[in-house]
Amino acid sequence: MSVRTTLVAATALALSAALAGPAPAAPAGPAPAGPAPTAAEAGHRATRKAIEAAIEGGVPGATATARDGRSTWSATAGVGDTRTGAPRSAADRYRVGSITKTFVATVLLQLEAEGRLSLDDTVDRWLPGVVAGHGNDGRRITVRQLLNHTSGLFNYTADEDFGRTYFLKDGFFAHRYDTLTPAGLVAIAMKHEPAFAPGTSWAYSNTNYVLAGMVIKAVTGHSYAQEITDRVIRPLHLTGTSLPGTRTTLPRPSSRAYSKLAETTTGPTYDVTALNPSMASSAGEMISTSADLTRFYGALLSGRLLPAHQLKEMKTTTPVPGDPNSAYGLGLIDATLPCGVHVWGHDGGIHGSSSVAATTPDGRHALALNFNADWTGDKDAVVVAEFCGG
Repeated sequence: MSVRTTLVAATALALSAALAGPAPAAPAGPAPAGPAPTAAEAGHRATRKAIEAAIEGGVPGATATARDGRSTWSATAGVGDTRTGAPRSAADRYRVGSITKTFVATVLLQLEAEGRLSLDDTVDRWLPGVVAGHGNDGRRITVRQLLNHTSGLFNYTADEDFGRTYFLKDGFFAHRYDTLTPAGLVAIAMKHEPAFAPGTSWAYSNTNYVLAGMVIKAVTGHSYAQEITDRVIRPLHLTGTSLPGTRTTLPRPSSRAYSKLAETTTGPTYDVTALNPSMASSAGEMISTSADLTRFYGALLSGRLLPAHQLKEMKTTTPVPGDPNSAYGLGLIDATLPCGVHVWGHDGGIHGSSSVAATTPDGRHALALNFNADWTGDKDAVVVAEFCGG
């Protein structure tokens, strides 16, 4: 019941899937004696229990924020540093992985609203000759097909050599600080034949959003990072959100990030906090906070970032094969939860970090969550608990 958005499907490093999921996790046990919960806390009791269940299941630490109208609630659990025992913070900065895609799609839709491009432009119009070889043809793929994952292009992070080099233990520790270019990432994908003819099916591919970032630069003359900063981050005052480029460290406050760096969920756990996020590029390099993500998705769904026509285009979805409860729009996942509540958002992950953001269609009720682990933890259960209750 979830959309696979992994950076590399061969490993347990989940940019794992998103909003629809199983029923809420069972309560973690009786609460310790103490003061009666506030009304705000009582309204999120199921959410807190689902977070605590994730910690009991092996996630080192979690941080979450929910907004409902003018009310804001935050919770943390577990630890941010397994060596020192330091707790997580509600203000933690963390790598958000594929949640970056919603920001990229928002900028491209703003550019369409300004008449600077059409979503039906071919990729080749803006990036001539970049998508070519082994049956790939940028003259047959549109910008819209990049954004809704119907291009058929191979997912570069699923390349076996790439996976061994950047996602498994020996390769990661030898190459974690490598600087990779968007053109180089696309070139990896071009070594593979497409999965299907453009527009005939759906398959999640990080290659699509690396190309989308390159299109932004071709249209504006500025990097996707600069355009996201100028058009979204600054206007919304997202003070904890950034596009690090090649910066390998996390800004403070932040916690450590942990991974198995293996194809299994057992074995040693490694600190993978420091890495060069250019390996994710415009498909997943961003850093943010739970509070910033709830503000962003609330603003997006309430119509503050896009004109009505572009928001409608963003919310025009393609079915996800094998998942009747989820569909993919333009950088935005549409999910129906088991209780029937309908939410929009995205999930994301990268080494040692697994996140999700979801909001109701009017943007009034939003949740964002991060686990500082990539091999375990049921984010879906937390989303269901928040929007469906106990």
